[in-house]
Amino acid sequence: MGINDVAYQDRPEPARRAPAMVEDVRSGRPARPAPRGRRPLGAEALLEQMPDGLAVIDADGRFVQANPAALSLCGLDAAYVAGEASPFPPRQADEDGEDPGAETVTVWEREPGPRREFAYRISRLPGRDERIVAFRDVTESRRHQRRLAAIASAASRVAAKRSLGSTLEALAKEVLEADALAGVQILTVNATRERFQVMGTAGFSQADNFFDMLLECRESGADLRMIDAFTSRRPVVVPNRYAMIMSDPAWRALKDYMRSPVWDWFASVPLMVRGEPVGILNAFFAPDQEIGRTTLDFLLAMAEQAAQAVDYAALLEREREVARREERQRLARDLHDSVVQQVFSMGMQAESLSMLSGRGAVVDSAYVMRVAGELGHVSKAVLSDLRAMVTDLHPMPLADQGLSAALDALAESTMGRTGLDVRVSIADRQHELDDLEAELREDVYRMIAEALHNSVKHAQGSRVTISLGVTGRRSQRWLKGEVADDGCGLPAQNADLPGEEGGFGMTAMKERAGRWAGHLSILSSRDEGTTVRFVLPLPPSLPTGLHRDVFVPAENPAENPGEGTAENPAEDVSRDAADVPAHDAAHENR
Repeated sequence: MGINDVAYQDRPEPARRAPAMVEDVRSGRPARPAPRGRRPLGAEALLEQMPDGLAVIDADGRFVQANPAALSLCGLDAAYVAGEASPFPPRQADEDGEDPGAETVTVWEREPGPRREFAYRISRLPGRDERIVAFRDVTESRRHQRRLAAIASAASRVAAKRSLGSTLEALAKEVLEADALAGVQILTVNATRERFQVMGTAGFSQADNFFDMLLECRESGADLRMIDAFTSRRPVVVPNRYAMIMSDPAWRALKDYMRSPVWDWFASVPLMVRGEPVGILNAFFAPDQEIGRTTLDFLLAMAEQAAQAVDYAALLEREREVARREERQRLARDLHDSVVQQVFSMGMQAESLSMLSGRGAVVDSAYVMRVAGELGHVSKAVLSDLRAMVTDLHPMPLADQGLSAALDALAESTMGRTGLDVRVSIADRQHELDDLEAELREDVYRMIAEALHNSVKHAQGSRVTISLGVTGRRSQRWLKGEVADDGCGLPAQNADLPGEEGGFGMTAMKERAGRWAGHLSILSSRDEGTTVRFVLPLPPSLPTGLHRDVFVPAENPAENPGEGTAENPAEDVSRDAADVPAHDAAHENR
């Protein structure tokens, strides 16, 4: 309000002019003088200038007429508005008893056009079946409320110490619902940050071979722009990415999969923990949605919550590993200080008894010698087994040296204790074994150790070969292991039970393989040795490209020089498309 306006309101009317009169129809009070120089607006002009929508709808919820604001909000043409479906419900039989002032929210989606949310009030027109509706656009305010609720919910999930998979799956759904997106996915990486794995998805259907199709697109020359967000550690945004992909032959393998639900813009935000990327959050926006500053701020906030969940899960795993190592150390120390020493003493006593009986003492020498021999034999066997247990119970050098080093140490220990020739063969060209989950690596080690123990105890052979490696094609990989000896083999009727203790040992090995949806089997025949084999499927994954390009073996497709990454897209995302980073592989998830 300017100075002249204030002065005008305070200035009295001159007495010599007859004032214009404005009728106050609401209160029945005497008419007041109208301000000099201002003419009152008619009802039609008022309706045209109203910022909120005002419409008349029939009993079926169809438009009869609407003011310009209502036409603009609903994306309708004034010449064709009569008879068009409205966002508002048909008249209900019990509507007369409802509060006409109560505000309700409805969703309006018209093709083509953006998704809107309207807060509205409906009032009856006296003597008519038609109703009048006043409504306003509350899309952004409600979206802001959902975003805040989603951030709070994500934070509570992280604090609730749920599993990482369930936390990220729920977080993906929170992002999807908060912004009414077409799809969301969250990918995390292994310890070396070289391979992606899907941990949360919403909006898209599941596809077990998604990564295979994605790699096929990459080999055909498609740009997986989500890699840029991960390697550059910056958010990446691509306008109209859906149309780009559908028109690019390089994306042929994934076009059918990515066609539904329909989306348009794409954004990828890295999950950062102490300055290092641990994953990415990909968002696929519905048509007519654009990524502004507040939208990207929300994605950054949710990515931060996801990163905290990843970091917390890694911390818990480290704590569990420390606890396991400490427990093994305690058991090994207790066994060595008590049981092993006692059994050793039994052996010494048996030898003393044997020596005494051999000197012609009063006791029955034959009896004493027999007992002494039995005690000595049993004590040596027990001592050997307990020493093997102590060795196995010591923490495996997985954390510090890796699975390969742990198997080498196991082989050396077994050779030194038994005299067997134990050889280890590892096939791991991309150094993936030590990136496996700690519990998976431990189960693999224990299965191999149990199979080796059976060969030592029952095979009566001279050589044992341990083989382990990762095989597979594209994104699907398998961990395959084998322990083979050249011993006497197993009787046909006991082919599944190596030795009298094999029942328990074999059950334990099969349970460990079953934990990872794997399979364990035994091949054996008399005098031809025994082979224990297991195959464990590994989760589908995608190389990140952070350390080396493993997508294309021979050549690297040239990067698009017209697409870059923004220093801080959160500060100004509404810049030219050339300034906004391009990214994605439409639905970088299964």
